[in-house]
Amino acid sequence: MNKEELQALVDEATFDFTIGDAEAALEKLNRAVTAVPDSFEAWHALAEIELQRHQVEAALAAGEKAYHLRPDDLFINTTLSRIWVAKGDKVTAEKFGAQAKMLSWKDQLKNPDEYKGGL
Repeated sequence: MNKEELQALVDEATFDFTIGDAEAALEKLNRAVTAVPDSFEAWHALAEIELQRHQVEAALAAGEKAYHLRPDDLFINTTLSRIWVAKGDKVTAEKFGAQAKMLSWKDQLKNPDEYKGGL
């Protein structure tokens, strides 16, 4: 599976979930991570969908795989914070939340023109 095919599959899965077809979304994302195990986007989408389905352990497993691929990503840190909130672990949730906040500030310093006028 090439990069474009992978992205198309992740996009289709996201659309499927958005229109209420969680099973189709999960099937496509599982196909994506099987074909390309180092796909950050597929693992992150899988984590988000599992969290929305209240499958917290599955969300955590997918989120941790995405995190190991891209630990400095603002969005996976935010997702992991939300997962740990759902698990009831405030300390770990705050750790990932703080990391996300620092990454956001770092991005603001690198790209000040994108943040003119506030958020």
